[in-house]
Amino acid sequence: MGAMSVRSQSSEPSASSAPHRAGFACFVGRPNAGKSTLTNALVGQKVAITANQPQTTRHTVRGIVHRPDAQLILVDTPGLHKPRTLLGERLNDVVRTTWAEVDVIGFCLPANEKLGPGDRFIAKELASIKKTPKIAIVTKTDLVDSKTLAEQLIAIDLLGKELGFEWAEIVPVSAVGDTQVGLLADLIVPLLPEGPALYPEGDLTDEPEQVMIAELIREAALEGVRDELPHSIAVVVEEMLPREDRPADKPLLDIHAFVYIERPSQKGIIIGPKGKRLKEVGIKSRKQIEALLGTPVFLDLHVKVAKDWQRDPRQLRKLGF
Repeated sequence: MGAMSVRSQSSEPSASSAPHRAGFACFVGRPNAGKSTLTNALVGQKVAITANQPQTTRHTVRGIVHRPDAQLILVDTPGLHKPRTLLGERLNDVVRTTWAEVDVIGFCLPANEKLGPGDRFIAKELASIKKTPKIAIVTKTDLVDSKTLAEQLIAIDLLGKELGFEWAEIVPVSAVGDTQVGLLADLIVPLLPEGPALYPEGDLTDEPEQVMIAELIREAALEGVRDELPHSIAVVVEEMLPREDRPADKPLLDIHAFVYIERPSQKGIIIGPKGKRLKEVGIKSRKQIEALLGTPVFLDLHVKVAKDWQRDPRQLRKLGF
C-alpha cells in the first residue's frame, strides 16, 4: 500500500529509473552576452572561441555535456543582427533555422546591462518560434549587487509577458565563478526529449579539427587589429599532413593555412613591419593548436587577398559560410 501512495503523489520516476534524455540547446544573445563563456563552463573546457569582440563564432561549434542521465549538445549559432551584407543575411537564415530545430533556446542577458533594443529585437524573434521552450539566462551576475539582479529578473519576466510568451525558466549564473552552471544544466535536461546519447562519450565537439584550427588562427590574427579589420579576415586551413620521416615518438604535423583579407591595403596591417605581426600570430596560434591537438605543429601561414569576400557568394562558399 505504501508504495502505491508514494506513486500517486509523484508522477516523476525516481532518479535511478529516470529515462535518459538527449537533445540540442543553443544560446543566443547580444554580442558579449557571455554565450561562449557559458558554453565552455558547461562543457568543462575551451570549445567555442571567447573573445571580447562580437561575431567571432562564425561556425556552428558544438560543445557536448555528458551526464549519466542525459547528453546535452550545445549548438552555437552566430549572432542575429540587422543584415548589411550577403554574409549577414545568410547568417540570419542560419540562425532562424537553427532556433526552430533545437529542443531548448537559452537567451543570455548580462546582469550588468539594462535590457536594450538589441535584446528586444532577439526576444521578438524568439517569440515567433512558438514550440521551442525558452530559458532566460542572466549572465555575469558576479558583476552586480542583489538589488540590480532582482530588477533585471523582473524586467526579463515582463519582457516575455509583453511579447506573449512565458519563459520556461529564468536562471542567474556566473560562468566565471561557476555559480549555478550545474543548476542550469539540471534545468535544461528535463526539457530534452527522451532518448539514447547521440554522440560517443569522448566527444566534446564535433567541429572538424580544421575549422577549430582556422578559428584559433583567426582569433590570433584579429588580436590588436580589431578596429581596423573587424570582420574582414577569414582563415582556411588548406592541408594538415603528418611530416614524413619522423620517428613515431616524435611526430610533427605540418599545417598550411591562408589568412584571407578583403583589400591589398589590409595586408600590411596583418603582416606588420618586417613581418613581425604575422610571426606573432603564428607563434600564438601554434601554441593553441598544439594544446588542442596534443601534438607538435609546424604552422605555415600565408596572407592572401580575396576581393570583397563578404559580398561574393562564390567566395563565401569557398571560405566555408
